[in-house]
Amino acid sequence: MGTAAAALASKVFAAEGAGILSGPEIPFSFDKLIADAKALSEKPFEKAQVKDRDTLERLDFDEHQQIRFRSDSAIWVKGDGPYPIELFHPGKWFKEPVRIFVVNGTSAREVKYSSDLFSYGTSEFAKTLPPDTGFAGFRVMTAPGVPDWLAFLGASYFRSPAETGQYGLSARGLAIDTALNRPEEFPRFTQFWLEKPADGRKGVIVNALLDSPSITGAYRFDVEHPGRTVMDVRAHLFPRADIERVGIAPLTSMYWYGKPNRKVAVDWRPEIHDSDGLSIWSGGNERIWRPLNNPRSIQTSSFYDTNPKGFGLLQRERNYSQYEDDGAFYNKRPDVWVEPQGDWGEGAVQLVEIPTDDEIHDNIVAYWTPKEPFRRGQHREVRYKLYWSLEEPFPSPLAKVVATRVGAGGIPGRPRPRGLVKYVVDFEGGKLSELRRRGDIDVVITVPTGRVEREAVYPVVDSERWRVMFDYTAASETPVDIRVYLKKGNDALSETWLFQHLASLATL
Repeated sequence: MGTAAAALASKVFAAEGAGILSGPEIPFSFDKLIADAKALSEKPFEKAQVKDRDTLERLDFDEHQQIRFRSDSAIWVKGDGPYPIELFHPGKWFKEPVRIFVVNGTSAREVKYSSDLFSYGTSEFAKTLPPDTGFAGFRVMTAPGVPDWLAFLGASYFRSPAETGQYGLSARGLAIDTALNRPEEFPRFTQFWLEKPADGRKGVIVNALLDSPSITGAYRFDVEHPGRTVMDVRAHLFPRADIERVGIAPLTSMYWYGKPNRKVAVDWRPEIHDSDGLSIWSGGNERIWRPLNNPRSIQTSSFYDTNPKGFGLLQRERNYSQYEDDGAFYNKRPDVWVEPQGDWGEGAVQLVEIPTDDEIHDNIVAYWTPKEPFRRGQHREVRYKLYWSLEEPFPSPLAKVVATRVGAGGIPGRPRPRGLVKYVVDFEGGKLSELRRRGDIDVVITVPTGRVEREAVYPVVDSERWRVMFDYTAASETPVDIRVYLKKGNDALSETWLFQHLASLATL
Protein backbone atom coordinates (compact mmCIF):
# COMPACT_ATOMS: atom_id res chain seq x y z
CA MET A 1 0.00 0.00 0.00
CA GLY A 2 1.42 3.40 -0.97
CA THR A 3 1.98 6.27 1.46
CA ALA A 4 -1.03 8.23 0.23
CA ALA A 5 -3.31 5.20 0.34
CA ALA A 6 -2.14 4.29 3.85
CA ALA A 7 -2.73 7.83 5.04
CA LEU A 8 -6.21 7.77 3.55
CA ALA A 9 -7.01 4.41 5.14
CA SER A 10 -5.89 5.64 8.57
CA LYS A 11 -8.32 8.56 8.35
CA VAL A 12 -11.32 6.51 7.33
CA PHE A 13 -13.90 5.92 10.05
CA ALA A 14 -14.26 2.17 10.26
CA ALA A 15 -17.66 0.56 9.97
CA GLU A 16 -17.23 -1.03 13.40
CA GLY A 17 -17.85 2.21 15.28
CA ALA A 18 -18.74 5.82 14.73
CA GLY A 19 -15.41 7.19 15.93
CA ILE A 20 -12.91 4.34 15.58
CA LEU A 21 -9.89 5.26 13.46
CA SER A 22 -8.38 2.26 11.68
CA GLY A 23 -4.88 1.78 10.40
CA PRO A 24 -4.01 0.21 7.05
CA GLU A 25 -5.22 -3.27 6.21
CA ILE A 26 -2.72 -6.03 7.04
CA PRO A 27 -2.89 -9.85 6.70
CA PHE A 28 -3.86 -11.89 9.76
CA SER A 29 -4.34 -15.52 10.77
CA PHE A 30 -3.74 -17.39 14.01
CA ASP A 31 -0.97 -19.34 12.29
CA LYS A 32 0.71 -16.03 11.49
CA LEU A 33 0.38 -14.98 15.13
CA ILE A 34 2.05 -18.25 16.20
CA ALA A 35 4.90 -17.55 13.77
CA ASP A 36 5.20 -13.99 15.10
CA ALA A 37 5.40 -15.28 18.70
CA LYS A 38 8.12 -17.76 17.74
CA ALA A 39 10.12 -15.09 15.91
CA LEU A 40 9.77 -12.75 18.88
CA SER A 41 11.12 -15.43 21.24
CA GLU A 42 14.34 -15.55 19.22
CA LYS A 43 15.02 -11.88 19.91
CA PRO A 44 16.01 -10.20 23.20
CA PHE A 45 13.10 -8.97 25.27
CA GLU A 46 12.31 -5.28 24.83
CA LYS A 47 10.29 -3.46 27.45
CA ALA A 48 7.33 -1.51 26.07
CA GLN A 49 7.82 2.20 25.48
CA VAL A 50 5.46 4.31 27.60
CA LYS A 51 4.35 7.67 26.23
CA ASP A 52 4.14 10.63 28.64
CA ARG A 53 4.70 8.62 31.82
CA ASP A 54 4.19 11.68 34.04
CA THR A 55 0.63 12.26 32.79
CA LEU A 56 -0.26 8.59 33.17
CA GLU A 57 1.13 8.62 36.71
CA ARG A 58 -1.47 11.26 37.60
CA LEU A 59 -4.27 8.92 36.50
CA ASP A 60 -4.65 7.05 39.78
CA PHE A 61 -7.73 4.97 40.56
CA ASP A 62 -10.08 7.89 41.16
CA GLU A 63 -8.86 9.95 38.19
CA HIS A 64 -8.88 6.90 35.91
CA GLN A 65 -12.48 6.17 36.89
CA GLN A 66 -13.47 9.55 35.49
CA ILE A 67 -12.52 8.49 31.96
CA ARG A 68 -15.21 6.74 29.95
CA PHE A 69 -15.11 5.26 26.48
CA ARG A 70 -17.77 6.79 24.24
CA SER A 71 -20.22 3.96 23.66
CA ASP A 72 -21.16 5.19 20.17
CA SER A 73 -17.53 4.61 19.12
CA ALA A 74 -17.45 0.96 20.21
CA ILE A 75 -16.22 -1.75 17.86
CA TRP A 76 -19.23 -3.50 16.23
CA VAL A 77 -21.62 -1.01 17.84
CA LYS A 78 -23.68 -0.86 14.64
CA GLY A 79 -24.74 -4.48 15.00
CA ASP A 80 -22.26 -5.81 12.46
CA GLY A 81 -20.69 -7.99 15.15
CA PRO A 82 -21.90 -10.18 18.02
CA TYR A 83 -21.26 -7.65 20.84
CA PRO A 84 -20.02 -4.06 21.06
CA ILE A 85 -16.45 -3.77 22.37
CA GLU A 86 -15.18 -0.75 24.30
CA LEU A 87 -11.55 0.10 24.99
CA PHE A 88 -9.81 0.96 28.25
CA HIS A 89 -7.79 4.14 28.60
CA PRO A 90 -4.24 3.76 29.99
CA GLY A 91 -3.51 5.04 33.48
CA LYS A 92 -1.19 4.84 36.48
CA TRP A 93 -1.67 1.10 36.91
CA PHE A 94 -1.85 0.36 33.18
CA LYS A 95 0.91 2.43 31.61
CA GLU A 96 2.31 -0.05 29.10
CA PRO A 97 0.42 0.22 25.79
CA VAL A 98 -1.69 -2.52 24.24
CA ARG A 99 -2.39 -2.60 20.53
CA ILE A 100 -5.91 -3.51 19.39
CA PHE A 101 -6.74 -4.92 15.95
CA VAL A 102 -10.09 -5.81 14.40
CA VAL A 103 -10.07 -8.90 12.18
CA ASN A 104 -12.18 -9.22 9.05
CA GLY A 105 -11.64 -12.56 7.34
CA THR A 106 -7.94 -12.89 6.53
CA SER A 107 -7.02 -9.26 7.18
CA ALA A 108 -7.13 -6.82 10.06
CA ARG A 109 -6.86 -3.13 10.89
CA GLU A 110 -5.43 -1.55 13.99
CA VAL A 111 -7.58 0.71 16.13
CA LYS A 112 -5.65 3.92 16.73
CA TYR A 113 -5.75 5.76 20.04
CA SER A 114 -7.47 9.13 20.04
CA SER A 115 -8.67 11.28 22.93
CA ASP A 116 -11.88 11.77 20.93
CA LEU A 117 -12.84 8.19 21.83
CA PHE A 118 -13.19 9.10 25.52
CA SER A 119 -14.96 11.51 27.83
CA TYR A 120 -12.64 12.67 30.61
CA GLY A 121 -14.77 14.16 33.37
CA THR A 122 -12.40 15.89 35.80
CA SER A 123 -9.38 14.23 34.15
CA GLU A 124 -9.24 16.62 31.18
CA PHE A 125 -5.46 16.92 31.61
CA ALA A 126 -5.11 13.42 30.09
CA LYS A 127 -6.37 14.67 26.71
CA THR A 128 -2.83 15.87 25.98
CA LEU A 129 -1.52 12.31 25.60
CA PRO A 130 0.04 11.70 22.14
CA PRO A 131 -1.82 9.79 19.38
CA ASP A 132 0.47 6.75 19.68
CA THR A 133 -0.34 6.25 23.39
CA GLY A 134 -2.16 2.96 22.86
CA PHE A 135 -4.83 1.36 25.04
CA ALA A 136 -4.87 -0.55 28.34
CA GLY A 137 -7.24 -3.31 27.23
CA PHE A 138 -10.87 -3.82 26.28
CA ARG A 139 -14.23 -5.02 27.51
CA VAL A 140 -17.07 -6.77 25.70
CA MET A 141 -20.49 -5.23 26.31
CA THR A 142 -23.80 -7.08 26.41
CA ALA A 143 -25.30 -4.27 24.32
CA PRO A 144 -24.59 -0.55 23.87
CA GLY A 145 -24.76 1.10 27.29
CA VAL A 146 -25.39 -2.28 29.01
CA PRO A 147 -22.78 -3.71 31.46
CA ASP A 148 -19.89 -5.74 30.13
CA TRP A 149 -19.47 -9.52 30.42
CA LEU A 150 -15.78 -9.92 29.59
CA ALA A 151 -12.71 -7.75 30.23
CA PHE A 152 -8.99 -8.02 29.47
CA LEU A 153 -7.04 -5.46 31.50
CA GLY A 154 -3.52 -5.44 32.92
CA ALA A 155 -0.60 -7.85 32.28
CA SER A 156 -2.33 -11.04 31.03
CA TYR A 157 -5.35 -10.74 33.34
CA PHE A 158 -8.93 -11.28 32.20
CA ARG A 159 -12.25 -12.03 33.87
CA SER A 160 -15.99 -12.49 33.37
CA PRO A 161 -18.94 -11.94 35.73
CA ALA A 162 -20.84 -15.01 34.41
CA GLU A 163 -24.63 -14.99 34.84
CA THR A 164 -25.07 -12.33 37.54
CA GLY A 165 -23.00 -9.46 36.18
CA GLN A 166 -20.86 -9.45 39.35
CA TYR A 167 -17.13 -9.59 38.75
CA GLY A 168 -14.94 -11.58 41.12
CA LEU A 169 -11.77 -13.60 40.61
CA SER A 170 -9.53 -13.29 37.55
CA ALA A 171 -7.64 -15.61 35.24
CA ARG A 172 -4.28 -15.01 33.59
CA GLY A 173 -2.62 -16.13 30.42
CA LEU A 174 0.41 -17.54 32.26
CA ALA A 175 2.16 -17.44 35.63
CA ILE A 176 5.97 -17.44 35.86
CA ASP A 177 7.91 -18.28 39.05
CA THR A 178 5.01 -17.72 41.44
CA ALA A 179 5.89 -17.89 45.16
CA LEU A 180 9.60 -18.48 44.66
CA ASN A 181 12.36 -16.63 46.49
CA ARG A 182 12.56 -13.94 43.83
CA PRO A 183 10.09 -11.52 42.24
CA GLU A 184 7.36 -13.13 40.16
CA GLU A 185 7.39 -12.44 36.44
CA PHE A 186 4.13 -11.21 34.94
CA PRO A 187 3.86 -11.89 31.19
CA ARG A 188 1.80 -9.33 29.32
CA PHE A 189 -0.62 -9.44 26.42
CA THR A 190 0.79 -6.76 24.12
CA GLN A 191 -1.54 -7.19 21.13
CA PHE A 192 -5.16 -8.24 20.77
CA TRP A 193 -6.79 -9.29 17.51
CA LEU A 194 -10.59 -9.28 17.89
CA GLU A 195 -12.58 -11.57 15.64
CA LYS A 196 -16.20 -12.54 15.04
CA PRO A 197 -17.07 -16.26 15.20
CA ALA A 198 -17.36 -17.40 11.58
CA ASP A 199 -20.47 -19.49 12.29
CA GLY A 200 -22.46 -16.61 13.76
CA ARG A 201 -22.31 -17.81 17.36
CA LYS A 202 -22.96 -15.29 20.14
CA GLY A 203 -19.44 -14.83 21.31
CA VAL A 204 -16.10 -13.33 20.42
CA ILE A 205 -12.70 -14.68 19.45
CA VAL A 206 -9.76 -12.99 21.14
CA ASN A 207 -6.32 -13.62 19.65
CA ALA A 208 -3.48 -12.33 21.80
CA LEU A 209 0.30 -12.03 21.65
CA LEU A 210 2.04 -12.68 24.97
CA ASP A 211 5.50 -11.31 25.76
CA SER A 212 7.83 -11.31 28.77
CA PRO A 213 11.56 -11.66 29.52
CA SER A 214 11.25 -15.47 29.79
CA ILE A 215 8.61 -16.45 27.23
CA THR A 216 6.39 -15.46 24.32
CA GLY A 217 3.10 -16.94 23.25
CA ALA A 218 0.17 -16.88 20.86
CA TYR A 219 -3.25 -17.31 22.48
CA ARG A 220 -6.68 -17.88 21.00
CA PHE A 221 -9.73 -17.51 23.24
CA ASP A 222 -12.93 -18.71 21.59
CA VAL A 223 -15.49 -17.29 24.01
CA GLU A 224 -19.23 -17.98 24.23
CA HIS A 225 -21.67 -16.25 26.52
CA PRO A 226 -25.03 -18.03 26.63
CA GLY A 227 -25.46 -17.07 30.32
CA ARG A 228 -22.38 -18.56 31.82
CA THR A 229 -19.13 -17.77 29.98
CA VAL A 230 -17.18 -20.61 28.35
CA MET A 231 -13.71 -20.10 26.88
CA ASP A 232 -11.91 -22.57 24.63
CA VAL A 233 -8.24 -21.62 25.07
CA ARG A 234 -5.34 -22.56 22.81
CA ALA A 235 -1.83 -21.39 23.68
CA HIS A 236 1.42 -21.85 21.76
CA LEU A 237 4.35 -21.01 24.06
CA PHE A 238 8.00 -20.30 23.18
CA PRO A 239 10.39 -19.97 26.15
CA ARG A 240 13.21 -17.47 25.76
CA ALA A 241 14.95 -19.04 28.77
CA ASP A 242 14.73 -22.07 31.03
CA ILE A 243 11.87 -21.48 33.49
CA GLU A 244 11.77 -23.03 36.96
CA ARG A 245 8.03 -22.82 37.53
CA VAL A 246 5.36 -22.31 34.88
CA GLY A 247 1.74 -21.91 35.93
CA ILE A 248 -0.74 -23.07 33.26
CA ALA A 249 -4.31 -21.69 33.41
CA PRO A 250 -3.62 -19.57 36.52
CA LEU A 251 -6.56 -18.30 38.58
CA THR A 252 -6.23 -15.38 41.01
CA SER A 253 -8.69 -14.73 43.82
CA MET A 254 -9.16 -13.21 47.28
CA TYR A 255 -9.81 -14.91 50.60
CA TRP A 256 -9.69 -12.73 53.71
CA TYR A 257 -11.83 -14.65 56.19
CA GLY A 258 -14.79 -17.01 56.44
CA LYS A 259 -16.13 -19.66 58.77
CA PRO A 260 -12.79 -21.37 59.50
CA ASN A 261 -10.92 -18.17 60.49
CA ARG A 262 -13.65 -15.67 61.31
CA LYS A 263 -11.82 -14.45 64.44
CA VAL A 264 -9.14 -12.69 62.38
CA ALA A 265 -11.81 -10.30 61.08
CA VAL A 266 -11.79 -6.63 62.01
CA ASP A 267 -14.68 -5.99 59.63
CA TRP A 268 -18.36 -6.17 60.61
CA ARG A 269 -19.36 -8.51 57.77
CA PRO A 270 -19.57 -12.25 58.59
CA GLU A 271 -17.41 -13.39 55.64
CA ILE A 272 -15.34 -11.70 52.94
CA HIS A 273 -13.95 -13.70 50.02
CA ASP A 274 -14.23 -14.08 46.24
CA SER A 275 -13.67 -17.83 46.55
CA ASP A 276 -13.80 -20.18 49.54
CA GLY A 277 -12.17 -23.33 48.19
CA LEU A 278 -10.11 -25.14 45.59
CA SER A 279 -11.92 -28.03 43.91
CA ILE A 280 -9.94 -30.76 42.13
CA TRP A 281 -11.18 -33.64 39.98
CA SER A 282 -8.11 -35.83 39.77
CA GLY A 283 -6.99 -38.06 36.94
CA GLY A 284 -7.75 -41.00 39.26
CA ASN A 285 -11.37 -39.74 39.58
CA GLU A 286 -11.09 -38.50 43.17
CA ARG A 287 -13.04 -35.36 44.03
CA ILE A 288 -11.22 -33.09 46.47
CA TRP A 289 -12.35 -29.95 48.27
CA ARG A 290 -9.60 -27.84 49.81
CA PRO A 291 -10.98 -24.90 51.88
CA LEU A 292 -8.88 -21.77 51.51
CA ASN A 293 -6.74 -20.30 54.28
CA ASN A 294 -5.42 -16.83 55.06
CA PRO A 295 -2.11 -17.95 56.56
CA ARG A 296 0.40 -15.93 58.58
CA SER A 297 3.11 -16.66 55.99
CA ILE A 298 3.04 -17.67 52.34
CA GLN A 299 1.98 -21.30 51.89
CA THR A 300 2.32 -23.33 48.69
CA SER A 301 0.47 -26.65 48.44
CA SER A 302 1.04 -29.11 45.58
CA PHE A 303 -1.50 -31.75 44.56
CA TYR A 304 0.41 -34.15 42.31
CA ASP A 305 -1.52 -35.81 39.50
CA THR A 306 -1.46 -37.18 35.98
CA ASN A 307 -3.93 -35.83 33.40
CA PRO A 308 -6.30 -34.13 35.85
CA LYS A 309 -9.91 -33.90 34.77
CA GLY A 310 -10.22 -30.38 36.14
CA PHE A 311 -9.74 -27.89 38.94
CA GLY A 312 -11.15 -24.55 39.94
CA LEU A 313 -11.54 -21.84 42.55
CA LEU A 314 -15.16 -21.85 43.68
CA GLN A 315 -17.51 -19.82 45.86
CA ARG A 316 -19.75 -22.43 47.49
CA GLU A 317 -21.29 -20.19 50.12
CA ARG A 318 -24.11 -18.50 48.18
CA ASN A 319 -26.31 -17.22 51.03
CA TYR A 320 -26.44 -13.43 51.19
CA SER A 321 -26.85 -13.60 54.97
CA GLN A 322 -23.31 -15.01 55.26
CA TYR A 323 -21.89 -11.79 53.79
CA GLU A 324 -24.48 -9.04 54.41
CA ASP A 325 -22.82 -6.98 51.67
CA ASP A 326 -25.20 -5.20 49.31
CA GLY A 327 -22.38 -3.44 47.46
CA ALA A 328 -19.73 -6.08 46.75
CA PHE A 329 -22.25 -8.99 46.63
CA TYR A 330 -19.73 -11.69 47.44
CA ASN A 331 -22.55 -14.24 47.28
CA LYS A 332 -22.75 -13.60 43.52
CA ARG A 333 -19.04 -13.94 42.73
CA PRO A 334 -18.52 -16.50 39.93
CA ASP A 335 -16.66 -19.81 40.06
CA VAL A 336 -13.96 -20.55 37.49
CA TRP A 337 -13.33 -24.14 36.44
CA VAL A 338 -10.39 -25.33 34.31
CA GLU A 339 -11.01 -28.34 32.06
CA PRO A 340 -7.77 -29.63 30.48
CA GLN A 341 -7.93 -30.62 26.82
CA GLY A 342 -5.60 -33.29 25.48
CA ASP A 343 -2.71 -34.89 27.35
CA TRP A 344 -1.41 -32.73 30.22
CA GLY A 345 0.78 -35.53 31.54
CA GLU A 346 2.36 -35.45 34.99
CA GLY A 347 2.46 -32.39 37.17
CA ALA A 348 0.63 -30.75 40.03
CA VAL A 349 -2.18 -28.37 40.80
CA GLN A 350 -0.50 -25.79 42.98
CA LEU A 351 -2.29 -23.54 45.44
CA VAL A 352 -0.54 -20.43 46.76
CA GLU A 353 -2.02 -18.68 49.79
CA ILE A 354 -0.63 -15.27 50.80
CA PRO A 355 -1.41 -13.39 54.03
CA THR A 356 -3.79 -10.44 53.70
CA ASP A 357 -5.50 -8.02 56.06
CA ASP A 358 -7.94 -6.49 53.60
CA GLU A 359 -10.29 -7.40 50.78
CA ILE A 360 -8.49 -5.24 48.21
CA HIS A 361 -5.61 -7.70 47.81
CA ASP A 362 -5.71 -10.83 45.66
CA ASN A 363 -3.93 -13.38 47.84
CA ILE A 364 -4.93 -16.73 46.31
CA VAL A 365 -3.41 -18.30 43.18
CA ALA A 366 -4.10 -21.74 41.68
CA TYR A 367 -2.62 -23.22 38.51
CA TRP A 368 -1.23 -26.39 36.89
CA THR A 369 2.54 -26.76 36.80
CA PRO A 370 3.84 -29.53 34.53
CA LYS A 371 6.50 -31.95 35.75
CA GLU A 372 8.52 -31.44 32.57
CA PRO A 373 10.12 -27.99 32.85
CA PHE A 374 9.98 -25.38 30.11
CA ARG A 375 13.32 -25.07 28.31
CA ARG A 376 14.65 -22.35 26.06
CA GLY A 377 13.86 -22.91 22.38
CA GLN A 378 10.94 -25.29 22.96
CA HIS A 379 7.47 -25.02 21.42
CA ARG A 380 4.81 -26.05 23.93
CA GLU A 381 1.12 -26.17 23.04
CA VAL A 382 -1.54 -26.16 25.76
CA ARG A 383 -5.33 -26.41 25.43
CA TYR A 384 -8.03 -26.07 28.04
CA LYS A 385 -11.49 -24.69 28.67
CA LEU A 386 -12.52 -22.15 31.27
CA TYR A 387 -16.05 -22.11 32.68
CA TRP A 388 -17.22 -18.96 34.48
CA SER A 389 -20.50 -19.66 36.26
CA LEU A 390 -22.38 -19.83 39.56
CA GLU A 391 -22.41 -23.63 39.52
CA GLU A 392 -19.73 -26.24 38.93
CA PRO A 393 -19.95 -27.35 35.26
CA PHE A 394 -19.30 -31.02 36.09
CA PRO A 395 -21.01 -31.70 39.42
CA SER A 396 -20.07 -34.86 41.25
CA PRO A 397 -22.68 -37.49 42.15
CA LEU A 398 -21.06 -37.54 45.58
CA ALA A 399 -21.99 -35.33 48.50
CA LYS A 400 -19.98 -32.12 48.63
CA VAL A 401 -18.59 -30.03 51.45
CA VAL A 402 -20.80 -27.01 52.14
CA ALA A 403 -19.25 -25.60 55.33
CA THR A 404 -16.04 -25.80 57.35
CA ARG A 405 -15.83 -24.43 60.87
CA VAL A 406 -12.94 -24.30 63.32
CA GLY A 407 -13.01 -23.67 67.06
CA ALA A 408 -11.52 -24.60 70.39
CA GLY A 409 -11.42 -28.33 71.01
CA GLY A 410 -12.55 -30.13 74.10
CA ILE A 411 -15.81 -30.44 76.02
CA PRO A 412 -17.93 -27.42 77.03
CA GLY A 413 -17.76 -26.72 80.74
CA ARG A 414 -14.35 -28.33 81.12
CA PRO A 415 -10.85 -26.85 80.73
CA ARG A 416 -9.86 -26.59 77.06
CA PRO A 417 -6.49 -28.27 76.45
CA ARG A 418 -3.91 -26.02 74.82
CA GLY A 419 -3.42 -26.72 71.10
CA LEU A 420 -6.62 -28.76 70.76
CA VAL A 421 -8.66 -27.70 67.70
CA LYS A 422 -12.23 -28.71 66.90
CA TYR A 423 -13.18 -29.19 63.26
CA VAL A 424 -16.79 -29.23 62.10
CA VAL A 425 -17.43 -30.16 58.46
CA ASP A 426 -20.86 -30.23 56.82
CA PHE A 427 -21.64 -32.39 53.77
CA GLU A 428 -24.73 -32.24 51.55
CA GLY A 429 -26.06 -33.94 48.43
CA GLY A 430 -25.50 -37.27 46.75
CA LYS A 431 -27.12 -40.15 48.65
CA LEU A 432 -26.96 -38.49 52.05
CA SER A 433 -30.65 -37.54 52.04
CA GLU A 434 -31.52 -41.26 51.85
CA LEU A 435 -29.64 -41.94 55.09
CA ARG A 436 -31.08 -40.21 58.13
CA ARG A 437 -29.96 -42.18 61.19
CA ARG A 438 -26.76 -42.24 63.19
CA GLY A 439 -24.81 -45.33 62.27
CA ASP A 440 -25.90 -45.28 58.63
CA ILE A 441 -22.65 -43.57 57.60
CA ASP A 442 -18.99 -43.99 58.54
CA VAL A 443 -16.36 -41.25 58.52
CA VAL A 444 -12.75 -41.77 57.46
CA ILE A 445 -10.26 -39.29 58.96
CA THR A 446 -6.61 -39.50 57.97
CA VAL A 447 -3.74 -37.46 59.42
CA PRO A 448 0.01 -38.08 58.90
CA THR A 449 0.91 -36.92 62.41
CA GLY A 450 -0.89 -35.74 65.54
CA ARG A 451 -3.94 -37.15 67.29
CA VAL A 452 -7.64 -37.26 66.40
CA GLU A 453 -10.24 -37.80 69.13
CA ARG A 454 -13.96 -37.38 69.83
CA GLU A 455 -14.90 -38.00 66.20
CA ALA A 456 -18.58 -38.15 65.34
CA VAL A 457 -20.79 -38.13 62.25
CA TYR A 458 -24.52 -37.42 62.40
CA PRO A 459 -27.42 -35.85 60.46
CA VAL A 460 -28.01 -32.15 61.12
CA VAL A 461 -31.47 -31.41 62.50
CA ASP A 462 -34.00 -29.93 60.04
CA SER A 463 -31.65 -30.10 57.06
CA GLU A 464 -30.32 -32.42 54.36
CA ARG A 465 -26.80 -32.16 55.78
CA TRP A 466 -24.55 -34.53 57.63
CA ARG A 467 -21.94 -33.21 60.02
CA VAL A 468 -18.50 -34.53 60.90
CA MET A 469 -17.00 -33.29 64.15
CA PHE A 470 -13.61 -34.15 65.67
CA ASP A 471 -10.80 -32.72 67.78
CA TYR A 472 -7.23 -32.61 66.53
CA THR A 473 -3.94 -32.03 68.31
CA ALA A 474 -0.89 -31.41 66.12
CA ALA A 475 2.43 -33.04 66.90
CA SER A 476 4.41 -29.95 65.84
CA GLU A 477 3.97 -26.52 64.25
CA THR A 478 4.52 -27.96 60.77
CA PRO A 479 1.44 -27.63 58.50
CA VAL A 480 -0.53 -30.90 58.34
CA ASP A 481 -3.04 -32.04 55.69
CA ILE A 482 -6.16 -33.61 57.23
CA ARG A 483 -8.31 -35.79 54.94
CA VAL A 484 -11.95 -36.61 55.66
CA TYR A 485 -14.64 -38.35 53.64
CA LEU A 486 -17.89 -40.23 54.25
CA LYS A 487 -18.55 -43.81 53.23
CA LYS A 488 -21.06 -46.64 53.57
CA GLY A 489 -19.44 -50.03 53.48
CA ASN A 490 -16.80 -49.83 50.75
CA ASP A 491 -18.53 -47.05 48.83
CA ALA A 492 -17.49 -43.40 49.13
CA LEU A 493 -20.47 -41.12 49.72
CA SER A 494 -18.67 -37.77 49.60
CA GLU A 495 -15.82 -35.90 48.05
CA THR A 496 -12.65 -35.66 50.11
CA TRP A 497 -12.30 -32.72 52.47
CA LEU A 498 -8.61 -31.86 52.49
CA PHE A 499 -7.72 -29.15 54.97
CA GLN A 500 -4.32 -27.73 55.81
CA HIS A 501 -4.04 -27.45 59.59
CA LEU A 502 -1.83 -24.52 60.57
CA ALA A 503 -0.40 -23.89 64.03
CA SER A 504 -2.11 -20.49 64.05
CA LEU A 505 -5.53 -22.19 64.10
CA ALA A 506 -4.82 -23.46 67.61
CA THR A 507 -4.74 -19.84 68.83
CA LEU A 508 -7.93 -18.58 67.18
